[in-house]
Amino acid sequence: MNTTTNEGEGVVRPLRVEEIEWIEPPQHHSAYSKLLVNPENSATSYFDFRISLYQPKGYVEDHVHERAEHVYYILQGRGLMKLDGRPYVVEPHTAIFIPPGVVHSLANTGLENLLFIVATVPAGELLMTDNWANRSEDNQSDDQNPQEEQA
Repeated sequence: MNTTTNEGEGVVRPLRVEEIEWIEPPQHHSAYSKLLVNPENSATSYFDFRISLYQPKGYVEDHVHERAEHVYYILQGRGLMKLDGRPYVVEPHTAIFIPPGVVHSLANTGLENLLFIVATVPAGELLMTDNWANRSEDNQSDDQNPQEEQA
């Protein structure tokens, strides 16, 4: 059975969560992810599918994606998701869709780990073109343009 694509890119096989190491992406604080399916470890050109765990008080700073769309699905814990500045409490069985251009952040506000799944399309934009939205007054406008800082 062939376990790679014709081009030799990525793996075509089941991956167990234990096989993947936790990473702490840029601008994440006590907030970790396991990249379960993405172009670096699988035969996909489009998907980033990960499980994330934010420890109590863990968070990701405000940021925005120019093209990427996210779907978050909360499995365990409680947190506060901000979408364009509006706060929303998230807890198990909550799904959140985040279209491109929406400034967002997530913080674990509970006493236990916040565990959730994130699916993102397209995959490659996350580390290449994330814009972190720590804006000075000069950069704030009606259309909420993020600061041009790269992740």
